[in-house]
Amino acid sequence: MDEKIKIVFMGTPEFAVASLDALVKNHYEIAAVVTSPDKPAGRGLAMHQPAVKKFSSEHHILTLQPENLKDERFIKHLNKINADLFIVIAFRMLPEMVWRLPRMGTFNLHASLLPDYRGAAPINHVIINGEKETGLTTFFINNEMDKGSILFREMVPIGENETAGELHDRLMGTGAELVVKTVEALIKNNYTPVIQEMFYHPSEKLHPAPKIHKNDCRINWNSPVKKIFDFIRGLSPYPASFTEFISPENGSYHIKIFRASFQKSENNRLIPGAINTDSKEFLKIAAIDGYIIIEDLQLSGKKRMGIKAFLMGFDIDNLWKVLI
Repeated sequence: MDEKIKIVFMGTPEFAVASLDALVKNHYEIAAVVTSPDKPAGRGLAMHQPAVKKFSSEHHILTLQPENLKDERFIKHLNKINADLFIVIAFRMLPEMVWRLPRMGTFNLHASLLPDYRGAAPINHVIINGEKETGLTTFFINNEMDKGSILFREMVPIGENETAGELHDRLMGTGAELVVKTVEALIKNNYTPVIQEMFYHPSEKLHPAPKIHKNDCRINWNSPVKKIFDFIRGLSPYPASFTEFISPENGSYHIKIFRASFQKSENNRLIPGAINTDSKEFLKIAAIDGYIIIEDLQLSGKKRMGIKAFLMGFDIDNLWKVLI
């Protein structure tokens, strides 16, 4: 490094930890970490520490967990630290009084090729939409969500059967490398910020990537099988797509589906939601143009399991259906 700088790192989940770890291993001074407050989680509602806090505590880094990012005590603390650069990854939207503090600015790592897929869940949405590539972007933060001037972008291909969880892990590592590259460029003043409007035509439709809620995860069986297949892998393993199995006696069972394949069919008499199974080896659910073949699932209140284990312990036959 040509210049010694102080960095404040802001992030919460595991995705941010890889970049923080890369900065530490490259001997950058992390003056403080800002993360979300501890929250109760699990059946016992024990207090759960954010992944970034666990890392910062293990490495004896000052950790701040403000409830309110505009709190005067928090702002005074940041001013006292007098950091040169703020880095934000998978965190809350910062107020201007925060992101304007450091002399070198505040940049964010976003898990898409901005300006496409702005929002909280880009990894899920690119797979749900059947994209063949995505990427990572570092950009200067401004007052609009994910709309600041771009520093660097890196394209990443998406595998045909790749799940959101698998893509998340690949982007996490590549993103850490891009964060270090961005910091080095800022120190050397070897960068040219580019406004996002330069990356798309005004007539081009950009895809949103809003936060995904539980009700968004229900499978619509009145859809093409490829669309359902992408939906399942785009929500796997979290928050997970789901459906409801309906027994001949109208009993209802909530099922999460984590992995599947699909089979196109020329049969135009398929009944969406109909179940086809031998009760031993396979379980297929009809869509409008073929079948989704379930491979990995979880019955409510049970552990996640493969389809053979599920069929061994669950009495199901071709009279069952799913709620469409």
